Amino acid sequence: MRRYHQLGLEGLKDRSRRPQHCPPQKVFDQQRQWVLQLRQERKLGARQIQSELRRRHNFSLSTATIHKVLKQAGVKLLKATRRARKTRRRYEKATPGERVQKAMCWRRIPPAACRMDVCKIAPQLYQYTAIDDCTRLKTVRLYPNKQAKSTLEFVEHLISAFPFPIQRLQTDRDEEFFALAVQNRLRELAIKFRPIKPRSPHLNGKVERTQKTDLEEFYSLVNLKSLDLPQQLQ
Repeated sequence: MRRYHQLGLEGLKDRSRRPQHCPPQKVFDQQRQWVLQLRQERKLGARQIQSELRRRHNFSLSTATIHKVLKQAGVKLLKATRRARKTRRRYEKATPGERVQKAMCWRRIPPAACRMDVCKIAPQLYQYTAIDDCTRLKTVRLYPNKQAKSTLEFVEHLISAFPFPIQRLQTDRDEEFFALAVQNRLRELAIKFRPIKPRSPHLNGKVERTQKTDLEEFYSLVNLKSLDLPQQLQ
């Protein structure tokens, strides 16, 4: 009525509902390209993309904005690899050093990890990994092979790296852990050797998962075909 009295019939026409003020644009073409590139090349989720944007480009976006960018580009959601169990029972030892998981992981496509564990990162480059079951304290070393000599050197490093005595050492059934020199050294150190069942990597889950993280979030940023790769990693 007020518009009619002021403007007559012109005042009864519909007006634009466009807001008078809009929030500033957060994502431009360059930032959108960064987000889509990280999803396409490395299959990262929104939270991982958020961390990578901060680390590589010193640029911050909320996970909600990243989801919006992916949705606008028509990018499909990442498929969950495993179903979440209805009930979870956390497995861990109460005393530091009571059980140390050790593994060697092999880099495959897609990357896979094996438990103490050894990872084949590149030709003549293996990563030995050990993680304490209670404290999650982790130590990593690189060696040119996975022979008994390398395993012995890593065991000695493990003793000096952890600030508590080690009671048990849990590994998969790779040959380097069953070498006579390695077994004798473990007896001298009074460390019980506990290999897991064959084809049961889930029993060495903590070290397997941390190696998968190394492969996906660290070695994916390194040129594995470079001739001076060992020098780069040092």
